[in-house]
Amino acid sequence: MLTLDELREQVRTGEVDTVLVCFPDLYGRLVGKRVTGSFFLEETVGAGMHACDYLLTVDMEMDVVDGYAFANWHRGYGDVHCVPDWSTLRRADWLERSALVFCDLQRGPDHEPVAVAPRTLLTAQIERLAEAGLQARCATELEYYLFHDSYDEARKKKYDDEELQTWGAYIEDYHLLAATKAEGYHGAVRRHMSASGVPVESSKGEWAPGQHEINFRYSEALEMADRAALFKHGCKEIAIQQDCSVTFMAKWHTDLAGSSAHLHVSLWDAEGRTNLFANGDGSSESETFRHFLGGWMAHARAIAPFYAPYPNSYKRYVYQSWAPTAIAWSRDNRTAGFRVVGSGDSLRIESRIPGADANPYLALAATLAAGLDGIRQHTEPPAEFVGDAYEGADLTRVPANLAEATAELANSAMLRDAFGEDVIEHYVHFFQTEQRKADQAVTSWERARYFERG
Repeated sequence: MLTLDELREQVRTGEVDTVLVCFPDLYGRLVGKRVTGSFFLEETVGAGMHACDYLLTVDMEMDVVDGYAFANWHRGYGDVHCVPDWSTLRRADWLERSALVFCDLQRGPDHEPVAVAPRTLLTAQIERLAEAGLQARCATELEYYLFHDSYDEARKKKYDDEELQTWGAYIEDYHLLAATKAEGYHGAVRRHMSASGVPVESSKGEWAPGQHEINFRYSEALEMADRAALFKHGCKEIAIQQDCSVTFMAKWHTDLAGSSAHLHVSLWDAEGRTNLFANGDGSSESETFRHFLGGWMAHARAIAPFYAPYPNSYKRYVYQSWAPTAIAWSRDNRTAGFRVVGSGDSLRIESRIPGADANPYLALAATLAAGLDGIRQHTEPPAEFVGDAYEGADLTRVPANLAEATAELANSAMLRDAFGEDVIEHYVHFFQTEQRKADQAVTSWERARYFERG
């Protein structure tokens, strides 16, 4: 991490000549500009930066999408004002002579926060928690697949799962020898991330060939979202540098395990000294724990689009695939959607529902809103599930697809109250657009199945 004075010195000595001024879009991708160090110090520090407001409405192909009230042709697609958050200033260690800062977005003559912006949305939920005398500490475990193919080579192969070559050839869960084969990449990620304000704890081979997981230190919620977004961005850029590729798709191959972003949350007092999930005598979980878990579970289907944002995301939820299919909680049980782990200060709730493709800002914002509602409503969780949650016939299920999940989101009074009506309508339209485009696409699977025999 850098102070502004440290950046000034590094620009003066030539250690830094470029500053990436960025913010997350609806997908969680980092967008923005590369600003020369001298101009950044002379102008951007005082005035911020501007970017087109369509960045919070376009789809992944940068297609202009009709139907958004926030930005559209009628409003002329104006600017948002990007205001650097100086607590996020850091070196981007994998890039030559580069620093990076995250921005919050404002709009209009009164510089109103842009409510639909993912970072703003999470900040609003953190402020709601603070009003209740609470703060959240969070962590996420990100999984991904590593390929020998570069992104350009993968594109030429049309991303064919029979053509792409994963870095591993067999299941490598915790397997040190298998992971060594790709240590040139994973080691670089650990070192560069740790040197860029994303302190890494460990990395390990995951279940499938070429699948890996890297864990970084927990933090307060906004910093964790920044770390996760920067991690995914950095992983891809380091892959480009090494002529390989990674994917955070929730399900890239029909026959292989999906990639998750298991989300860990605990609530602390306003001073950050006491974990409020634990009773002081260590005898059991607290009332705050129960109600937060109760709210989280009660709204799990409504917040599902923020955990699984694409039609592909729901293909990860497969029976006995390590991805949950049931909304149940259990202690140290990897078959349940909610897993309680740790004790004392380490006591936390892990949701295994989010996929690696989730926008971390939206996932955390939805989580905090659901849990806070549980605390306010004194929502009790169901009884702990014991056994194989995949076999729990009477358990509520994770939504089967994005359309089902989006309908739950649209009908959620809790989320409309927590996020605001305009924000919910914005994201409902976003998820419906993703579903519509998937429904209209003709796939290679369809051609192989129906071209001759249909």
